[in-house]
Amino acid sequence: MHAETEAKPRQVADEVAERIERLILDGVLKAGQALPSERRLTEKLGVSRTALREGLKLLRAREIIHTSQGKGSFVARMSKVDAGPLMHLFNSQPRTLYDLLEVRSLLEADSARLAALRGTEADFIMIRRRYEDMVNAPVGAADTATHAHLDHAFHLAICEASHNPVLVHTLQSLNDLMLGSVFACVNNLYHREPEKRQIDKQHAKLFNAVIGRQPEQARRAAADHVDSVRQNLAEIEQEEQRLVRATLRLEGWT
Repeated sequence: MHAETEAKPRQVADEVAERIERLILDGVLKAGQALPSERRLTEKLGVSRTALREGLKLLRAREIIHTSQGKGSFVARMSKVDAGPLMHLFNSQPRTLYDLLEVRSLLEADSARLAALRGTEADFIMIRRRYEDMVNAPVGAADTATHAHLDHAFHLAICEASHNPVLVHTLQSLNDLMLGSVFACVNNLYHREPEKRQIDKQHAKLFNAVIGRQPEQARRAAADHVDSVRQNLAEIEQEEQRLVRATLRLEGWT
């Protein structure tokens, strides 16, 4: 009898932890986001405060959430990729930007295809908002970082509409690396009028294909966009290298 009463709260705590994990996996609760208050969680989950606290304790032990004194509990980052040697390599070896853009092409092409197939009206409202924020943002030297964030948010909204939690969390775990690549693209391409016009057209094509529920067109538009950016950056880099070589020759270094 005693063993049964001991097991029951534990079972409820496991269930609470599992349900919160599902909310995180589905992107309802996002990395870095504060968890709702205890009162709200007990209402939403239909459990006692004791069961909730036990469930949160399990999540803390699994490092899925962390608690800050006086601030509450937060969803932890699902990956530590930005804290390790990989991040150092990305920062110290600029060539890896092209490898990252290759990964973006693969992941974003499939996420766009799935978004067109699986996206709900609520997903499309969010994608439209992110698209309009990006399109209406001012473009200038001082606005580069803002535009990079808006560009990244647009692509992430499409990925979230794929309803594939593994795909979403893979992209989120590479968030800083992705943002770096978007920043490089915006910084190098947006102040060049032909390239900016090309990117704007590609974003429009991607947006229309996704919300128009055209999976193959969406996949192609996403892949073409990232591949085009990679090609443009490579051409800019070659152009800069030619300029450096010509300048050195002019100055008598070669």
